[in-house]
Amino acid sequence: MHMQTGDLSLLKNWNATLPHTAAMPVLFLGHGSPMNAIQDNEFTREWNRVGATLETPPTAILCISAHWLTQGGTAVTAMQMPRTIHDFGGFPQALFDMQYPASGNQALVDATVDAIQSIDIHHDHEWGLDHGTWAVLCHVFPDANIPVVQLSIDYSQGAQYHYDLAKQLAGLRRKGVLIVASGNLVHNLGRVAFDKINHKYGFDWALEADQKMQSFLLARNHQALIDWDKQGTAFKLAIPTPDHYYPMIYALALQEDKDELSLFNAKAVGGSLTMTSFRLDQFA
Repeated sequence: MHMQTGDLSLLKNWNATLPHTAAMPVLFLGHGSPMNAIQDNEFTREWNRVGATLETPPTAILCISAHWLTQGGTAVTAMQMPRTIHDFGGFPQALFDMQYPASGNQALVDATVDAIQSIDIHHDHEWGLDHGTWAVLCHVFPDANIPVVQLSIDYSQGAQYHYDLAKQLAGLRRKGVLIVASGNLVHNLGRVAFDKINHKYGFDWALEADQKMQSFLLARNHQALIDWDKQGTAFKLAIPTPDHYYPMIYALALQEDKDELSLFNAKAVGGSLTMTSFRLDQFA
């Protein structure tokens, strides 16, 4: 899959207004290896199915990625055409050749800044779309024809802070905005079994942590997931650093009483990573 940058037809999306809609779904996508961007596997096929089965195509996408961490503040991508960032090393050239030329969207930038009342949001013109965003969206929306804005994660803050901040984004769901959080529930690169990196395999502690997380999600036990560092040894091994876990907190915070949570891609790879994902939907 290869896309060219600079498609001027996408620029019309920059000033597109946000409509009033029914509540859009929310996605948390376990993204795993960047190689998933150029692979056809059970995980990427499920991402594609998710995009194909959305009842209403989104007007724009707000993505919270594990790979945009800021310190002491939160930023939003505010450029007209965000660049595709290849924020990794040691992978095949085909992955570095990938481009995801989605436009930005000024209306979504403004709506996001307006929605978050607790802090001032910085307009960023340098970042772009990192692989936590484009490596999944290239399968969910392969035509790159829906504008994308990223919101950074202030890594100096804890889970409760991010949960409270994310709740302020709820109104965007009724403006045609699909909110996508991209990370991993279990993500311990230091313990990856590289001889099993392409196999559906999980260490006992990884499977234990993932199962408990799934149980908390299905039980709507948000506080247990916010207090992840109080859940025992398996959780501490699963989350040695919370960078890939925090995006899930954003999706979790957006769950409303009418939302149904459905899990998918709930498998481990390489011993110490899980691809477990979920979506929130409201059905009439």
